[in-house]
Amino acid sequence: MRKASVAGAFYPNSCDEIEKYFELFSKTLDEQIDSGDKLYKLTPRAIVSPHAGYIYSGFTANIAFRILKQSKPKRVVVIGPSHQVYLNGISGTDEAYYESPCGKLGIDIEYLKKLSDKFNFKEIKEAYEQEHSTEVQMPFIKHYIPDAKVLELVYGDMKYQDLALVIEYILSNKENVVVISTDLSHFYDLKKANLLDDICLQAIADLDIKRFEQGCEACGATGVKAMISTSKKIGLKSMLLDYRTSADASHDESRVVGYMSGLFY
Repeated sequence: MRKASVAGAFYPNSCDEIEKYFELFSKTLDEQIDSGDKLYKLTPRAIVSPHAGYIYSGFTANIAFRILKQSKPKRVVVIGPSHQVYLNGISGTDEAYYESPCGKLGIDIEYLKKLSDKFNFKEIKEAYEQEHSTEVQMPFIKHYIPDAKVLELVYGDMKYQDLALVIEYILSNKENVVVISTDLSHFYDLKKANLLDDICLQAIADLDIKRFEQGCEACGATGVKAMISTSKKIGLKSMLLDYRTSADASHDESRVVGYMSGLFY
Protein backbone atom coordinates (compact mmCIF):
# COMPACT_ATOMS: atom_id res chain seq x y z
CA MET A 1 0.00 0.00 0.00
CA ARG A 2 1.24 3.48 -0.89
CA LYS A 3 0.16 5.15 2.34
CA ALA A 4 -1.54 8.55 2.17
CA SER A 5 0.94 11.01 3.68
CA VAL A 6 -0.90 14.35 3.46
CA ALA A 7 -4.47 13.32 4.33
CA GLY A 8 -5.65 15.57 7.11
CA ALA A 9 -3.37 18.35 5.86
CA PHE A 10 -3.86 19.06 2.15
CA TYR A 11 -7.24 17.35 2.12
CA PRO A 12 -9.54 15.78 4.75
CA ASN A 13 -8.75 12.33 6.10
CA SER A 14 -12.49 11.63 6.28
CA CYS A 15 -14.34 10.39 3.21
CA ASP A 16 -17.50 12.22 4.29
CA GLU A 17 -15.60 15.51 4.46
CA ILE A 18 -14.01 14.93 1.05
CA GLU A 19 -17.40 14.17 -0.48
CA LYS A 20 -18.77 17.41 0.98
CA TYR A 21 -15.99 19.30 -0.77
CA PHE A 22 -16.73 17.63 -4.11
CA GLU A 23 -20.47 18.22 -3.72
CA LEU A 24 -19.91 21.92 -3.03
CA PHE A 25 -17.43 22.30 -5.91
CA SER A 26 -19.81 20.66 -8.37
CA LYS A 27 -22.83 22.61 -7.14
CA THR A 28 -20.91 25.85 -7.66
CA LEU A 29 -19.84 24.74 -11.14
CA ASP A 30 -23.41 23.81 -12.10
CA GLU A 31 -24.52 27.30 -11.12
CA GLN A 32 -21.93 28.77 -13.49
CA ILE A 33 -22.08 26.46 -16.52
CA ASP A 34 -25.19 25.15 -18.27
CA SER A 35 -25.45 21.37 -18.47
CA GLY A 36 -25.64 21.60 -22.26
CA ASP A 37 -22.30 23.39 -22.55
CA LYS A 38 -19.83 21.85 -25.02
CA LEU A 39 -17.45 21.29 -22.10
CA TYR A 40 -19.57 18.35 -21.01
CA LYS A 41 -19.15 16.70 -24.41
CA LEU A 42 -15.36 16.68 -24.46
CA THR A 43 -13.28 13.56 -23.82
CA PRO A 44 -9.82 14.77 -22.72
CA ARG A 45 -6.63 12.77 -23.12
CA ALA A 46 -4.94 14.77 -20.37
CA ILE A 47 -5.52 17.50 -17.80
CA VAL A 48 -3.45 19.97 -15.81
CA SER A 49 -4.43 20.11 -12.16
CA PRO A 50 -3.08 22.05 -9.14
CA HIS A 51 -1.86 20.38 -5.96
CA ALA A 52 -2.48 22.73 -3.05
CA GLY A 53 -4.86 22.21 -0.16
CA TYR A 54 -8.44 21.68 -1.32
CA ILE A 55 -9.58 24.87 0.41
CA TYR A 56 -7.34 26.80 -2.01
CA SER A 57 -7.24 24.83 -5.25
CA GLY A 58 -9.85 22.09 -4.90
CA PHE A 59 -12.50 23.84 -7.00
CA THR A 60 -9.97 24.42 -9.77
CA ALA A 61 -8.91 20.77 -9.78
CA ASN A 62 -12.46 19.46 -9.49
CA ILE A 63 -13.51 20.98 -12.81
CA ALA A 64 -10.74 19.15 -14.64
CA PHE A 65 -11.48 15.77 -13.05
CA ARG A 66 -15.19 16.12 -13.61
CA ILE A 67 -14.55 16.54 -17.33
CA LEU A 68 -11.85 13.87 -17.38
CA LYS A 69 -14.34 11.22 -16.23
CA GLN A 70 -16.13 11.62 -19.57
CA SER A 71 -13.16 9.87 -21.21
CA LYS A 72 -13.90 6.70 -19.20
CA PRO A 73 -10.24 5.71 -19.01
CA LYS A 74 -8.95 2.33 -17.92
CA ARG A 75 -5.76 3.84 -16.54
CA VAL A 76 -4.93 7.28 -15.07
CA VAL A 77 -1.24 8.24 -14.98
CA VAL A 78 -0.53 11.05 -12.51
CA ILE A 79 2.73 12.91 -13.18
CA GLY A 80 4.09 15.41 -10.66
CA PRO A 81 7.34 17.10 -9.59
CA SER A 82 9.35 15.90 -6.62
CA HIS A 83 9.17 18.30 -3.67
CA GLN A 84 10.81 16.02 -1.10
CA VAL A 85 14.06 14.62 -2.50
CA TYR A 86 16.47 15.27 -5.33
CA LEU A 87 15.71 12.94 -8.20
CA ASN A 88 17.40 12.56 -11.56
CA GLY A 89 14.74 11.20 -13.87
CA ILE A 90 11.46 9.50 -12.92
CA SER A 91 10.43 7.21 -10.08
CA GLY A 92 7.18 5.23 -10.18
CA THR A 93 5.22 3.93 -7.20
CA ASP A 94 5.49 0.13 -7.26
CA GLU A 95 3.05 -0.73 -4.47
CA ALA A 96 -0.08 -2.75 -5.25
CA TYR A 97 -2.58 -0.18 -3.95
CA TYR A 98 -2.86 3.54 -3.22
CA GLU A 99 -4.48 4.54 0.05
CA SER A 100 -7.31 7.07 -0.04
CA PRO A 101 -9.89 8.09 2.60
CA CYS A 102 -12.70 6.87 0.34
CA GLY A 103 -11.08 3.51 -0.39
CA LYS A 104 -7.93 2.21 -2.01
CA LEU A 105 -7.08 2.54 -5.69
CA GLY A 106 -5.39 -0.22 -7.64
CA ILE A 107 -1.95 0.55 -9.04
CA ASP A 108 -1.18 -1.05 -12.41
CA ILE A 109 2.14 -2.68 -11.53
CA GLU A 110 2.47 -4.52 -14.86
CA TYR A 111 2.08 -1.33 -16.87
CA LEU A 112 4.52 0.47 -14.57
CA LYS A 113 7.12 -2.23 -15.19
CA LYS A 114 6.56 -1.86 -18.91
CA LEU A 115 7.20 1.89 -18.69
CA SER A 116 10.13 1.43 -16.33
CA ASP A 117 11.87 -1.05 -18.63
CA LYS A 118 11.37 1.18 -21.65
CA PHE A 119 12.35 4.52 -20.04
CA ASN A 120 14.72 3.45 -17.27
CA PHE A 121 12.77 4.68 -14.24
CA LYS A 122 14.58 5.01 -10.91
CA GLU A 123 13.71 2.84 -7.91
CA ILE A 124 13.68 5.55 -5.25
CA LYS A 125 10.87 5.02 -2.76
CA GLU A 126 11.62 8.31 -0.96
CA ALA A 127 10.71 10.18 -4.15
CA TYR A 128 7.05 9.31 -3.92
CA GLU A 129 6.17 8.09 -0.43
CA GLN A 130 5.44 11.63 0.85
CA GLU A 131 4.90 13.47 -2.44
CA HIS A 132 1.82 15.71 -2.27
CA SER A 133 1.84 16.88 -5.91
CA THR A 134 0.60 13.48 -6.99
CA GLU A 135 -1.23 12.35 -3.86
CA VAL A 136 -3.78 15.18 -3.77
CA GLN A 137 -5.04 14.04 -7.20
CA MET A 138 -5.95 10.54 -6.02
CA PRO A 139 -9.18 11.31 -4.08
CA PHE A 140 -10.52 13.02 -7.22
CA ILE A 141 -9.75 9.90 -9.26
CA LYS A 142 -11.37 7.68 -6.63
CA HIS A 143 -14.49 9.85 -6.75
CA TYR A 144 -14.85 10.43 -10.49
CA ILE A 145 -13.15 7.40 -12.07
CA PRO A 146 -13.33 4.74 -9.34
CA ASP A 147 -12.77 1.71 -11.58
CA ALA A 148 -9.57 2.98 -13.20
CA LYS A 149 -6.13 1.76 -12.24
CA VAL A 150 -3.61 4.49 -11.37
CA LEU A 151 0.09 5.13 -11.78
CA GLU A 152 2.04 7.68 -9.76
CA LEU A 153 5.10 9.03 -11.57
CA VAL A 154 7.30 11.56 -9.77
CA TYR A 155 10.00 13.35 -11.75
CA GLY A 156 12.97 15.46 -10.77
CA ASP A 157 15.89 16.84 -12.72
CA MET A 158 15.24 15.98 -16.36
CA LYS A 159 14.63 17.57 -19.76
CA TYR A 160 11.01 18.14 -20.71
CA GLN A 161 11.76 16.52 -24.08
CA ASP A 162 12.54 13.24 -22.29
CA LEU A 163 9.36 13.38 -20.24
CA ALA A 164 7.43 14.16 -23.42
CA LEU A 165 8.55 10.82 -24.86
CA VAL A 166 7.05 9.06 -21.83
CA ILE A 167 3.76 10.96 -22.13
CA GLU A 168 3.54 10.33 -25.87
CA TYR A 169 4.00 6.60 -25.29
CA ILE A 170 1.37 6.58 -22.53
CA LEU A 171 -1.15 8.40 -24.71
CA SER A 172 -0.54 6.06 -27.65
CA ASN A 173 -2.82 3.73 -25.68
CA LYS A 174 -6.36 5.08 -26.03
CA GLU A 175 -7.33 3.59 -22.67
CA ASN A 176 -4.90 5.91 -20.85
CA VAL A 177 -5.22 9.50 -19.68
CA VAL A 178 -2.59 11.71 -18.05
CA VAL A 179 -2.82 14.14 -15.13
CA ILE A 180 -0.09 16.80 -15.07
CA SER A 181 0.27 18.29 -11.59
CA THR A 182 1.49 21.84 -11.07
CA ASP A 183 0.94 25.05 -9.16
CA LEU A 184 1.92 28.41 -10.63
CA SER A 185 3.78 31.39 -9.11
CA HIS A 186 4.60 31.39 -5.40
CA PHE A 187 4.59 34.17 -2.81
CA TYR A 188 4.35 37.32 -4.92
CA ASP A 189 1.77 40.01 -4.31
CA LEU A 190 -1.46 39.48 -6.22
CA LYS A 191 -0.67 41.91 -9.05
CA LYS A 192 2.74 40.37 -9.77
CA ALA A 193 1.32 36.85 -9.46
CA ASN A 194 -1.38 37.61 -12.02
CA LEU A 195 1.20 38.96 -14.47
CA LEU A 196 3.45 35.91 -14.14
CA ASP A 197 0.60 33.43 -14.19
CA ASP A 198 -0.87 35.02 -17.30
CA ILE A 199 2.27 33.97 -19.16
CA CYS A 200 1.59 30.36 -18.13
CA LEU A 201 -2.06 30.56 -19.12
CA GLN A 202 -1.35 32.06 -22.53
CA ALA A 203 1.37 29.52 -23.21
CA ILE A 204 -0.87 26.56 -22.39
CA ALA A 205 -3.79 28.00 -24.36
CA ASP A 206 -1.54 28.54 -27.40
CA LEU A 207 0.61 25.41 -26.89
CA ASP A 208 3.65 27.69 -26.95
CA ILE A 209 6.73 26.52 -25.04
CA LYS A 210 8.74 29.62 -25.94
CA ARG A 211 6.04 31.79 -24.39
CA PHE A 212 6.01 29.54 -21.33
CA GLU A 213 9.74 30.12 -20.86
CA GLN A 214 9.33 33.91 -20.88
CA GLY A 215 8.50 34.13 -17.18
CA CYS A 216 6.05 31.39 -16.18
CA GLU A 217 6.97 30.17 -12.70
CA ALA A 218 5.38 26.75 -12.24
CA CYS A 219 6.81 24.10 -9.93
CA GLY A 220 5.65 21.51 -12.47
CA ALA A 221 7.12 23.39 -15.44
CA THR A 222 8.84 20.29 -16.84
CA GLY A 223 5.56 18.38 -16.86
CA VAL A 224 3.60 21.22 -18.46
CA LYS A 225 6.19 21.80 -21.18
CA ALA A 226 6.31 18.07 -21.86
CA MET A 227 2.51 18.03 -22.22
CA ILE A 228 2.56 21.02 -24.55
CA SER A 229 5.24 19.35 -26.67
CA THR A 230 3.31 16.08 -26.81
CA SER A 231 0.06 17.84 -27.66
CA LYS A 232 1.63 19.59 -30.64
CA LYS A 233 3.15 16.34 -31.86
CA ILE A 234 0.02 14.17 -31.64
CA GLY A 235 -2.50 16.87 -32.55
CA LEU A 236 -4.25 17.70 -29.28
CA LYS A 237 -5.94 21.02 -28.59
CA SER A 238 -5.89 22.74 -25.21
CA MET A 239 -8.55 24.50 -23.15
CA LEU A 240 -8.18 26.54 -19.97
CA LEU A 241 -10.74 25.75 -17.29
CA ASP A 242 -10.08 27.83 -14.18
CA TYR A 243 -7.53 30.21 -12.69
CA ARG A 244 -7.37 31.66 -9.21
CA THR A 245 -4.93 32.36 -6.42
CA SER A 246 -4.77 31.58 -2.73
CA ALA A 247 -6.09 35.09 -2.10
CA ASP A 248 -9.53 33.94 -3.23
CA ALA A 249 -9.69 31.80 -0.09
CA SER A 250 -7.36 33.60 2.33
CA HIS A 251 -8.04 37.21 1.23
CA ASP A 252 -4.34 37.87 1.79
CA GLU A 253 -3.07 39.55 -1.38
CA SER A 254 0.49 40.14 -0.15
CA ARG A 255 1.86 36.58 -0.68
CA VAL A 256 -0.19 34.42 -2.99
CA VAL A 257 0.14 31.17 -4.89
CA GLY A 258 -1.42 30.71 -8.34
CA TYR A 259 -3.50 27.75 -9.48
CA MET A 260 -4.95 26.72 -12.83
CA SER A 261 -6.58 23.76 -14.49
CA GLY A 262 -6.90 22.90 -18.14
CA LEU A 263 -7.38 20.03 -20.50
CA PHE A 264 -5.94 18.60 -23.69
CA TYR A 265 -8.34 16.95 -26.10
